[in-house]
Amino acid sequence: MFTGIIEAFGIIEKIENQSSNTVFTIQSPLAQELKVDQSLAHNGVCLTVTQIQNQSHQVTAIAETLRKTNLGSWKSGDKINLERAMPMNARLDGHIVQGHIDETAICISKKDENGSWLFSFEYQSNSENITIEKGSITVNGVSLTVLNSGKNNFSVAIIPYTYEHTNFHQIKVGDQVNLEFDVIGKYLQKLAKNYLIK
Repeated sequence: MFTGIIEAFGIIEKIENQSSNTVFTIQSPLAQELKVDQSLAHNGVCLTVTQIQNQSHQVTAIAETLRKTNLGSWKSGDKINLERAMPMNARLDGHIVQGHIDETAICISKKDENGSWLFSFEYQSNSENITIEKGSITVNGVSLTVLNSGKNNFSVAIIPYTYEHTNFHQIKVGDQVNLEFDVIGKYLQKLAKNYLIK
């Protein structure tokens, strides 16, 4: 379980293909605090730490993860958002984040608002996922509040601190991002679709 509050950047050092899997070696200031078998969110994707060496750790992504997230587009040198799992006695500063990506989206607009940035994203037109005004959304692992909610699109406002301390500063129009929709909203939507709407 995560909160969507990013702790540090990771830099992709090495990418190795092993059959249908991909092994990523990632340098970060968290490396020496990690443990093998520990869950760690990478751009919102929960992956298991398999090896730690010096200032780097390794994780393995299976083919399905590569298809459903933006991990397949990662390149050496890319900067990614990292968050360790939430301890049980911690404050929930963001919102409940599972680390299970629902789908990806494309950045369709990035506007400088003279002190903040307004990003708009579009996801699949046949998707059953939804956002609501002032609801929660996770973009590349970052817990955010939805500003404008449309059919298969939404906007978020990014303050300077978030812009600088997450990889939002390198997102451009056309870039693919990972989305995790609000878990409570997903359950309610499923309930309504299966049991309440006839």
